[in-house]
Amino acid sequence: GEVLGIVGNNGAGKSTLLKVISRITSPTSGKIELNGRVASLLEVGTGFHPELTGRENIFLNGSILGMSKKEISSKIDQIIDFAGWQVDKFIDTPVKRFSTGMRVRLAFSIAAHTDPEILLIDEVLAVGDQDFQNKCLQRMEDISTGTGRTIIFVSHDLQAIEKLCDRVVLLSEGKLIFDGMPSDAIGHYLRLENQKSSNYQ
Repeated sequence: GEVLGIVGNNGAGKSTLLKVISRITSPTSGKIELNGRVASLLEVGTGFHPELTGRENIFLNGSILGMSKKEISSKIDQIIDFAGWQVDKFIDTPVKRFSTGMRVRLAFSIAAHTDPEILLIDEVLAVGDQDFQNKCLQRMEDISTGTGRTIIFVSHDLQAIEKLCDRVVLLSEGKLIFDGMPSDAIGHYLRLENQKSSNYQ
């Protein structure tokens, strides 16, 4: 029921960890135990069919994320509305004609409306504009507050990590380096990055 942030430099293993949790990648050792419905937003438009319209992809992607047709139908207006301008205008156009930003908006909106017990979010929010990022962060806060739902959030946006997360883990080369309060984890991460920079000079 917490918002867990994962930080680390490129290649630290953050996205790989989310792929293992969401069962896209099998672990080479160890195991992941999940309790509840998982919705993941790992790569832009994963689960979208380029030839299908935005509306058709809501049904396709929603069902991939575990929603029933009835559930999707009852939430479709909310999903389209949340995705915002341009998406609502082109919702009956094949998604191959959508911009990357439009695909991100729609993908996030679908994932956020599945009411998952566990929501995995990778760096994809970096693609949206500032207004949409704020809207997504607010939605993530709404999902986690007092509902007992878990969010695992990978981002290089340290401000968003600090604002949203209850706890943050720092990964480096696939290993856990630090696990604690967001401000402490971010401080540890920045010191590690500064150390690396001074080693290269």
